[in-house]
Amino acid sequence: MAEKPRLYISVLNKMLSLIDSGEFPAGGRLPPERELAERFNVSRPTIREAIIALEVLNRVRVKTGSGIYVLEHHSTNGKDLDSISPWELTESRALIEGEAAALAASHITDEELRRLEDSLHEMADENAIGELAEGDADKKFHRIIAEATRNAMLVSVIENMWFVRNNAPQVSRAYKAICEQDGTKRIEEHREIFDALSRRDAKAARAAMHQHFALILNKLIATTEAENVEKARKEAQKVRERFSLDHLVEG
Repeated sequence: MAEKPRLYISVLNKMLSLIDSGEFPAGGRLPPERELAERFNVSRPTIREAIIALEVLNRVRVKTGSGIYVLEHHSTNGKDLDSISPWELTESRALIEGEAAALAASHITDEELRRLEDSLHEMADENAIGELAEGDADKKFHRIIAEATRNAMLVSVIENMWFVRNNAPQVSRAYKAICEQDGTKRIEEHREIFDALSRRDAKAARAAMHQHFALILNKLIATTEAENVEKARKEAQKVRERFSLDHLVEG
C-alpha cells in the first residue's frame, strides 16, 4: 500500500506555488509562522518542516531575529536533491553531528537526557514492530542533541540534513535499505552516544557519533556492493539467454 504523503509536503507545494506566482515575491519576507499555520490550517511544527524544505531547495533563507526571506530562484542552480548521494550526506552528518555531540556534552540538561533516553525506548518499540526504518524516534534523538548545543545554526543545518535523508531519492532509498538491517545494533550505537552524553564526556560523545556514521557508511558500501553483484548477475543471465547456442547443440 502506498504511503500517505506527510502533511508538510502538501504545505510545501502550496508555498512553492505562492512563491512562483509572486504572491510571496523574491526579496520579501514570509508571514510569521502563526499566520502561515492559520492560513494552511496546520500546526506550527508542520510549517517549520515546510520552511526547512524550502531552505534545502534554496527558495528561502532564515535570518535569525529578522525573519524568513524568499530568494531569487535560478533553475540552473544544480543543487537539487537528485544530485545528492548517500555517501555525501553521511560524510556531512559525521563531520557536523560529531562536533554537535561534543558541544552538546557541555550543555545538555538532565531533562534533555531524559528525553534522549525516552527516544531510545521509542526506537526499541519501533524495532519491535518493524518500523525502525521510518526514523521518527531516530530523528528525535538527533534533534535533541542538536538543540542541546544551544546553537541555532547547528539545529538548522542538522534539520536540513534530515530533510535530505528523507527526500533525496538516492539517499532515502539507500537509508531505508540499511535501516531495515539489524535494528538492535543501531539502537546500541545510539545508546553509546547517550552514555557519553550522560557522562558529559565531549571526546567520547564525538567518537561515538563518528562510530555510528562509520558503521552506516560500511553498511551502505556492503549494500551497494550486493546490489551491483545482483545487477551484474541479471545482466549476465540476459546475455546468456540472448546468445545461447543450446538450441543448435541440442540439434
